[in-house]
Amino acid sequence: MRIIFSAAILAGGRARRLGGLDKSALRVGARSIFERQLSLLRGLTPHLLIVGGPEAREQAAGVPVVADRIAGAGSLGGLYTALMDAPTDQVLVVACDMPFLDAPFLAHLAARGTDVDAAMPRDDRGRHPFCASYSRRIAGHLRACIERGDLRVGAALAAVEVRELGPGELAPFDPDGLLLLNVNTQDDYERACRLAAEHEGPRRTGSEPPTS
Repeated sequence: MRIIFSAAILAGGRARRLGGLDKSALRVGARSIFERQLSLLRGLTPHLLIVGGPEAREQAAGVPVVADRIAGAGSLGGLYTALMDAPTDQVLVVACDMPFLDAPFLAHLAARGTDVDAAMPRDDRGRHPFCASYSRRIAGHLRACIERGDLRVGAALAAVEVRELGPGELAPFDPDGLLLLNVNTQDDYERACRLAAEHEGPRRTGSEPPTS
């Protein structure tokens, strides 16, 4: 059975630990993280959107860009916006700072999310709610959390049905331990570039965070 789902890239956030840079524009290997993700997601679904600000609009390459429906609601607000603006009932949500996601894993994640409120990977660092499949039916619950001022993603998800993809289920998709790497800091970025060079070839020059 063919699974119909949307995919949303969350491109908001201030990236304070990277000097306020647009993390999606950072080049890892031959392409920016945004280019890597967009190419990947276009192969999985025609229903794409980006949740973000002006920077995302400049590089959206024909993909709809939507602003947060509720200003100041942080990551939870971005997730709520993705669920509200997506054209399908199931939405695959990915953070814009994950350069090593791949199609087989995301297809598997979508398949595991068809009959629950959310499906997400869990490794030794915990859950990854911004690489996950969600049902639009939890949008009202997320809005209620935001309206009462509780912006904690973990607390919001504690009240919905979550299917975890644990280390054993992740292992076949992640032989090198790169799959769920996030670029949050200068050290993360340097590591991602080094790993991309080792696994994919040399990195071209491009947008980079400043060195300290």
